[in-house]
Amino acid sequence: MKNKLHSLTVASLIIIYLVIMAGAVVRMTGSGMGCPDWPKCFGYLIPPTQREQLDWKPQHHYREGEVIILEESLRLAKTDFVSTQQYNPSHWEPYTKHDYAQFNAYHTWIEYINRLLGALSGIAILLLVISSLGYWKTQKKITLLALLSLVGIGFQGWLGKTVVDSNLLPLKITIHMAMALLLVAVLVVLLYWSPRKKTTYEVSKTVKNVAFLGLFLTLIQLALGTQVRQYIDIQMHTWNLTNAAAWLQQPPLLFYIHRSFSILVFLLHAYLFMIFFKKRKLPLALQLMLLLIGLEIVTGILMYYWAFPFASQPLHLLFASLLFGAQTYFILVLKNKNNL
Repeated sequence: MKNKLHSLTVASLIIIYLVIMAGAVVRMTGSGMGCPDWPKCFGYLIPPTQREQLDWKPQHHYREGEVIILEESLRLAKTDFVSTQQYNPSHWEPYTKHDYAQFNAYHTWIEYINRLLGALSGIAILLLVISSLGYWKTQKKITLLALLSLVGIGFQGWLGKTVVDSNLLPLKITIHMAMALLLVAVLVVLLYWSPRKKTTYEVSKTVKNVAFLGLFLTLIQLALGTQVRQYIDIQMHTWNLTNAAAWLQQPPLLFYIHRSFSILVFLLHAYLFMIFFKKRKLPLALQLMLLLIGLEIVTGILMYYWAFPFASQPLHLLFASLLFGAQTYFILVLKNKNNL
C-alpha cells in the first residue's frame, strides 16, 4: 500500500477537481437545493425520480428521517412506522432549517451526483492516509499532510451541509469553494513530496518571486470571479435560466476588474515563459499554466459575448482551479540558486 502513495494522490486530486466541476454545474443549472436535506436526499440514500414519490401515502412503510412534501413544506418521519388510511401529524415533524420544499428531478440528480463525487473523494483520501502510514518512521511530514487532507475533506463535507441548510447563502458557497482550493494545495504538496523522481529548476530569487506573484494574482482572480458569480446568480433568478443573454447586460465594476486581471496574469506568465525559453528549459507545469490561462480567457470571452454557451461556466472555474494547482506545483520545483 505504501508504494501506491503517488497514484492515490493523483487519483484524489482528479476526484477533487471533478467535485469542483460538479459544483460549478450545480450552480450553473440552479440545482443547489435539488436535495434539500443532508447527507441524504429527501431522506433517501437514492433520491426519488418523480414528484409523486414525495406525496403522503396510506398503508406505506416510512423510515425515520424520510421526507414528504405536504402543503408546500417538508415533513420528516419521526420514527419507523406504517401509515394508516388518514394522515397522522403525530408521526411527522417539520423541517426547520429552511423553507425550500420543491422537487425537480433534473436538479435533484445533478446535486446527488455532486454529493456522490464528494463521498468518493473522501474514500480516495482515506485510502491515501492509509498508504501514507508507511512513511511515518521515515517521512512524518507525508503522513501528517495526508491526515490534514482527511481533516480537510471532512470539514468540506460539513461545509456542504451548512450550504444546504442556509439555502445557498453566497458567503458559505464561497467558503466551500475556498476549502476545495485549500485541499488542492495540500494534495499538490503531497504529490511533490511523494518519493518519485522529479525535475527541479535553478532560478533567481526574482523569478521565484514572480511565480509567487502569479499565484497571488490567480487567487485574487478567483475571489473576484466568485463575486461576479454571485451577481450572475442573482441575474439568473431575475431573468431565469433560459435568458442568459441578459445576465451580463449591465455588469458590475467587479466584472471589469476581473476581466482586466486576466491580462495581467497572462503577461506575468508570458514573462516566465520567456525566461525559461531562453534557457531552453520549459517546465511542464509552466506549459500547462499558459494553456490554462488561454482557456480561461477563451471561456470568459464565450460567456460574455456568446451568452454563456453550454458548459462554459463550469469549464471556466475548472481551468482556474487547475491553474492554481499547476502554479503551486511550479513554485515547489523552483529552487533558488543559493540553495543548490
